[in-house]
Amino acid sequence: MHTFYFDTKDGVPVRDRTGKQFRLSSEAIEYSKVLAERIRAGRAAEPDLVIVVIDESGHEVHRQAVYPEISP
Repeated sequence: MHTFYFDTKDGVPVRDRTGKQFRLSSEAIEYSKVLAERIRAGRAAEPDLVIVVIDESGHEVHRQAVYPEISP
């Protein structure tokens, strides 16, 4: 199992200090899409808001727009 972190960023990053374990990076990417859906359901649209998936070595694996329909 590998730990992945799901930082949010809209100009100012908010670091995920806990992380979540997955076997594959593809599973972490799918989870970022679920997180994006949850955020969309619970707050006003922020065009620049993204979820950045970081692996345990600190490398960015994926960047998921929370509001892709209004992202620049």
